[in-house]
Amino acid sequence: MAEQKNIVVDEGNSSISDLWLKEDYWAIWLGALILLVGSLIYFNNAPKDLDAKIAKANSIMQEQAEYAPFKTVAYYDAQDSKGKLKATGSPVGKMIKSWTSKPKKWKSNPIDAFYMDKATADALNAKYKPKYDASAAKTKAAKMAALTAQEAAAQASFTNAALNDEAISKIATWRKARQATKKAKKKIKHKPYNLFPSLIGLCLAMAVMFSLGIKVMGKDAAGFLKGFFAVFFVGVLAYLMGYQATMKHYGIGYAAWAIAIGMLIANTIGTPKWIKPALEVEYYIKTGLVLLGAEVLFSKVIAIGVPGIFVAWVVTPVVLISTFIFGQKILKMPSKTLNMVISADMSVCGTSAAIATAAACRAKKEELTLSIGLSLVFTSIMMIVMPAVIKATAMPHVLGGAWMGGTIDATGAVAAAGAFLSEKAMFVAATIKMIQNVLIGVTAFCVAVYWCTKVEAEAGKKVGWMEIWHRFPKFVIGFVIASVIFSTIYTSLGSDAGFAMVDHGVIRGFSKIFRGWFFCLSFAAIGLATNFRELAGYFKGGKPLILYVCGQSLNLALTLTMAYLMFYVVFPEITAKI
Repeated sequence: MAEQKNIVVDEGNSSISDLWLKEDYWAIWLGALILLVGSLIYFNNAPKDLDAKIAKANSIMQEQAEYAPFKTVAYYDAQDSKGKLKATGSPVGKMIKSWTSKPKKWKSNPIDAFYMDKATADALNAKYKPKYDASAAKTKAAKMAALTAQEAAAQASFTNAALNDEAISKIATWRKARQATKKAKKKIKHKPYNLFPSLIGLCLAMAVMFSLGIKVMGKDAAGFLKGFFAVFFVGVLAYLMGYQATMKHYGIGYAAWAIAIGMLIANTIGTPKWIKPALEVEYYIKTGLVLLGAEVLFSKVIAIGVPGIFVAWVVTPVVLISTFIFGQKILKMPSKTLNMVISADMSVCGTSAAIATAAACRAKKEELTLSIGLSLVFTSIMMIVMPAVIKATAMPHVLGGAWMGGTIDATGAVAAAGAFLSEKAMFVAATIKMIQNVLIGVTAFCVAVYWCTKVEAEAGKKVGWMEIWHRFPKFVIGFVIASVIFSTIYTSLGSDAGFAMVDHGVIRGFSKIFRGWFFCLSFAAIGLATNFRELAGYFKGGKPLILYVCGQSLNLALTLTMAYLMFYVVFPEITAKI
């Protein structure tokens, strides 16, 4: 078996030089640089008359809330007008999007993912225009019916329950039709594109950014640069396959493809030696996780209230601890580190938690790869099966969204699964997953403490509190600081301006784009560095698979139970406002 490399290598006493010689700190510096540049760009390119437009919309919404006992057509129109205010819609935002774009969705010709001429774009727009026109007409008719029903309710001074219910029903029908029209509109907005120059430019920019840290850390920067282009190419292939129409429909995304393509190369022709200096798995993903911290906004965490916090923060540690004990006491798993990484991956939030936990307990890279692989397989299955189960059982979408948010591992997969049901389900699912993401740092710290004071102490190793600090993954500090800073900015701007400038500005228009690429590079590197023979020993007896299935089954049952109790028994008044 090849030499087994630990995830964390920063042993020994720390010093001030760690700030520029250790990978975790470089992840913080690069993440901070990206967030700073994104902030300078978007905070200086706000939508025109942002504050005035928000004030006007809020005034209308307040008037309508006092006018009727339900959300009126005018209320929703004002709400929609605010939703259109996005910094990403500025010329600069559009330019950044074009230069950081991933391969686009395609069906049968992979070239369509990278290039489309004007004639093809015009033909596609013409093809889907009749469907859009029909949908738009249906939406217009639905809105007129909603206005008529609303007026009838108003004529009765909103005292007739039957007329009120009819108005609410017609408004809901209009909203559903409007959503379908928005979806149809995307298919008539094709524009010609050529992603090859932008992909080359993006590759060079990231190569320079990461190689700077490699050079200062004393590693082979020239060797890294040579290998990086190959890792990036595998990442592009992964995005290409993940955006193929059928693969996208079934939720087989770039992460699974990046690992699969990398493994295919590693286990057939073998990963060339000149690529290996660029297989900096932790460097890529830790930088991405610092950026993820900016997406964990406290205002959104508390927006869903106490029920969401109970679902995310009570069930998660119970499942993690129970799964770890089950693996040790019942399955008798020989590797405690593998047991812990799988438990954290499955119970907290997938890959992000796996990386942080692996660093805290010094898991082997093969164990991390195995854990991530299991997570990706079950995530793809769950994001398709769970919405189908929710629909088949007529489960309320708030409950279904909370269930998916607390159990499906990847944040992107959670949002996609919620979108299969409704906007409400997507909002609840994504918010609960965001609340759960807060536990990444807490989990890493607790695992570091437990490993130093219990696991290694029992093995006869003498450890102290300084060892916990050495063991603690420092990039989590960057994650927390980014979360605090952007949560503070979001709150100070207010939810509406924060939505336009932070959520749909710095985050979605800049940091989230780079985070996606960094995660993709990491998964590609994992695949290229993984040999099936190294993983075979960990699958002995099928224990990792049994652990994951049993732990996820417990997670599904407890999350559904907690979500029902919190949203429908203990705090039904909060649920009614969602």
